Amino acid sequence: MNVRAFFTELKRRRVYSVAVAYVIVAWLLIQVATQVFPFFNIPSWVVRLVVLLTIVGFPVSLVCAWAFEMTAEGIKLERAIDRRIIRKTGRKLTALIVIVAAVAAGVTVFRFLHSHQSMEAVKQRPHAVAIESKSIAVLPFENLSEEKANAYFADGIQDEILVRLAKIADLKVISRTSTQHYKSAPENLRKVGKELGVAHLLEGSVQRTANRVRVNAQLIDARTDAHLWAQTYDRDLADVFAIQSEIAKAIAEQLQAKLSPNEKKAIEQPPTTDLAAFDLYSRAKSLLLTATFSATYEPDIRKVIELLDEAVKRDPSFFDAYCQLAYAHEYLYGQTGSDHTPARLALAEAAVQAATRLRPDAAETHLARAQYLYYGLRDYAGALAELEIARRGLPNDPRLFEFTGYILRRRGQQEEGLQNLQRAAELDPRNFDTLQQIALSYQFVGRYADSIAAMDRALAIVPDSVEIRDVRGLFYFFWKADTRPPLQTIDAILAQQPGAIGIAADTWFLCALADRDPAAAERALVAVGDNACWSEGVISLSRSFGEGLLARMTKDEARARTAFEAARAQQEKIVQAQPEYGPALCVLGTGPNGRP
Repeated sequence: MNVRAFFTELKRRRVYSVAVAYVIVAWLLIQVATQVFPFFNIPSWVVRLVVLLTIVGFPVSLVCAWAFEMTAEGIKLERAIDRRIIRKTGRKLTALIVIVAAVAAGVTVFRFLHSHQSMEAVKQRPHAVAIESKSIAVLPFENLSEEKANAYFADGIQDEILVRLAKIADLKVISRTSTQHYKSAPENLRKVGKELGVAHLLEGSVQRTANRVRVNAQLIDARTDAHLWAQTYDRDLADVFAIQSEIAKAIAEQLQAKLSPNEKKAIEQPPTTDLAAFDLYSRAKSLLLTATFSATYEPDIRKVIELLDEAVKRDPSFFDAYCQLAYAHEYLYGQTGSDHTPARLALAEAAVQAATRLRPDAAETHLARAQYLYYGLRDYAGALAELEIARRGLPNDPRLFEFTGYILRRRGQQEEGLQNLQRAAELDPRNFDTLQQIALSYQFVGRYADSIAAMDRALAIVPDSVEIRDVRGLFYFFWKADTRPPLQTIDAILAQQPGAIGIAADTWFLCALADRDPAAAERALVAVGDNACWSEGVISLSRSFGEGLLARMTKDEARARTAFEAARAQQEKIVQAQPEYGPALCVLGTGPNGRP
């Protein structure tokens, strides 16, 4: 066979031109599929099908180009055509290819510039919304008591003032989750005000001695450092709740906030008449505030429950304690999955019922019921209805927007869910957990650059967080299908905090599987220890499951089967203890070979 003649014939039959045209058009189709389809919530398998069909169609198009020619009279067999006509048609085909190539080049340039601009926008995007004049953050109150155990008492006073102010709809009040990151009297108040997105800051101190209490409070304009108001209250300890109400009303007056009769009544209502119960409640609430961000969350939550049980035992009419108690039980039952048992759910329900008996129409009661319906019963419609009622009395509570966002996201309303989470972040801007959830929502709608920007905001709050650095690298992997960014993070953790690698070991294992790197996967599994080797949402796969995946990658079917059977046995124990726990049941749906 004459090779030169063969390639000349390929050129004459325009097989080259068809190949170039096909590649360009296929590239455009793949871009449309990967960029546009997710916007319309078209399943990812459709995108994969488009890519597969374009690959399969390439050799078919070349065969057709060899056997057929396109003429003005239609498509004909190559041997039955007039070559003079073909020259004219060929010029048209060449022109068409040039046009399509120009369009493809334009799309490429646009995507490059758009991606570059998006990343620049991510870097330059302001972290705070416009600051409202009637906005305030209550900073931690300094404990001046000789007994350091009274620090919880100071925290409780700060929290109660904040809670009272947050019930005023005419104000914007920042959540305690965000203000707890600051000192009692930070040096750069303007910086704090900008970070929290508020015009005013309330500082204070508490000194408790025997049966006396002294509370100092001062209101500062964070934009100018001007001191607008200050007061010292030196009273009997029994008057501490009256002091909190007086401070809240004074601040509202200074900020010229309008108070409705219901808001005035809510500000004046004391949480309890038992100071010992209040101390227990304050300790529990402070611990609950940090427990959900802690690696030791489960024992911390159980300690919270113990403290709150003691508080309501001392004061059976302690409404706020019952609301916190219900949430703590619900958290163990529905959020962590560590105690997804009927007994735990019954305890949560009992706390909600106790709160309902005490104040059936209170906004906090509706919030407690919404949390129970969401975490306990997965009654999304009922939870949303309760949240809507609670919103009227808790205008500054970020939890309302958080739970609304989570529920809408679970129902497939991704954009609406994201908007609610963003509103929660306005009221709680230093809550890095909310920022992680916002990043996750961005991922769900294919906005990976925004996901990474949200994680950068979280890292600015907790720069040493291994978990946030790990998840940030994962977003690059999901976006670009590139294991290098997460692996670079893994290398940095191994170099800087080798003892903390267990937190990111599941990502390391995932990347090793993607890279088909058995040695790295083995090292990752060692780092996993007794933790889950891989998580998909709330579904956690045990280390045995990871060993099965590794064995399957190395074609060791006997080891894979043994590992998967061990993983199944471990999961069956969980299901026996928690027969209605959905994530554990989902894992049981995986067969002994690691496949559904």
